[in-house]
This record gives sequence, C-alpha cells and structure tokens, in this order.
Amino acid sequence: MNEPTTPYDWHRPVVRDAAAVEVHHPTPLAPMPHTPPLVPVQPGTIPAVTSIVLPDGRVVTGYAMEPVKPEPVATKPAVSRGAVNIALGGIGFAAVCGGLVLLTTFIVALAALVHQLIILAAVIFGGWVAVQVFSASGRGGGTTVNIRKAVIKRNKFYG
Repeated sequence: MNEPTTPYDWHRPVVRDAAAVEVHHPTPLAPMPHTPPLVPVQPGTIPAVTSIVLPDGRVVTGYAMEPVKPEPVATKPAVSRGAVNIALGGIGFAAVCGGLVLLTTFIVALAALVHQLIILAAVIFGGWVAVQVFSASGRGGGTTVNIRKAVIKRNKFYG
C-alpha cells in the first residue's frame, strides 16, 4: 500500500488491493400488484347486519351505521367582516379629515377676526389721539411754549 506518509501527500491517490473491495448492487423491489379500490355498495334498505365481501374473498359482517351527515354550512355574510372593518375605518378617517378641515377653517376665521379687531382698536385709538391733539390747540386750555432764543452748546439745550 502506498498510504500518504505526510500531511502533504493528500493529493496522491491511494491504491488498495483489488480483492479487498466488495461491490454491492441493489436488488429491485417487486412491483406492487394493482388492486382496485374498495367501493362499498349499500343495498336499497339497510339491514340490521351488513356483510361485505373483500376482494380476496373474505366476508366481513357487522352492524350498519348511519351515514355521517355533514353539518349545515353556516351562512356567510355577503361581505366579509374584514371588508366591513376596513370600510368603517375609511368612514371614520373621512370624518376625522372633515373635522380637521373644519378645525383649520375655524382657526383661520378666528385669526382673521382677531386681526380685524386689532386694526379696529388701532383706528379708534388713533382717532381719539387725533381728537385730543387737534382739540387742545383750539380751546386755549393747552400749554404754549415760545422759544425765542435757543442756545445749544455741546449737545445741551439752554433755553
């Protein structure tokens, strides 16, 4: 035998004695004989004891059983519950969006009202100031200051 002597001899093929090798061939399985499916046939009236003949000739006798009746199918709604939930969510979302639009409209209208009230107050206050200024000079009750000789030295007023 020429076994590898070092770890570096892994690429060399190992040759063994031909007599020591055994080859096993798989044996094929015999095909299954085809048997027709068993179909029970019930007579017109069900007797108390029923006998069934199997394909291989055996007879099986037993009591007859009532056929299983399926439960009635529950009537499904025309629309699935999930679709109804999605539709209700959409309606709620639309209502919220409408409410938000109304809320923003209300806020804008309130801001415009406050703006106009501020302008109105400014006009009324300005008119009151104007009346006070112009009416004071006409009545004579105001203070009159006559500056005849004014002297300004080093940014100071001497009057």
